[in-house]
Amino acid sequence: MPQTRSPQEVFHHLLAGITEGRFSELAALYAEDTVVETVFEPVGPRRFEGRSVLAERFAAVAEHSPIELSASNVVVRETEDPEVIVAEWDYRVHHRATGKTFDAANIQVLRVRDGLIVSSRDYHDHLALITGGGDLPRLVAALEQQG
Repeated sequence: MPQTRSPQEVFHHLLAGITEGRFSELAALYAEDTVVETVFEPVGPRRFEGRSVLAERFAAVAEHSPIELSASNVVVRETEDPEVIVAEWDYRVHHRATGKTFDAANIQVLRVRDGLIVSSRDYHDHLALITGGGDLPRLVAALEQQG
């Protein structure tokens, strides 16, 4: 019987895939019925359901993302539940369009079952990414429209 990856191994594969820009491979780390919540997303969807939805999202990121990422200060904490880990790390972000380089903090609470992510609650510093990309006026306009 093939051995499945531990939650820690799955997280490290996910992080490596993101920082190395291998977005087309990322959806394979998620279960068919996965649920991903981007808790601090200021505008737009905060909940994504299903591997196919994530595959589309990762494809869009691969095609349009103006940023390069490297990870540092990575800490993975086990919990009382063997399926659940809490990962903390910082991205060093280089924004190709603005030329800015800055840091963005991240936390993910992942539930991994049979080697696949079945749920993820993601806490990314979206404000750092928005301001670093020069998109603060667009954010304010979107928030005003939500009013």
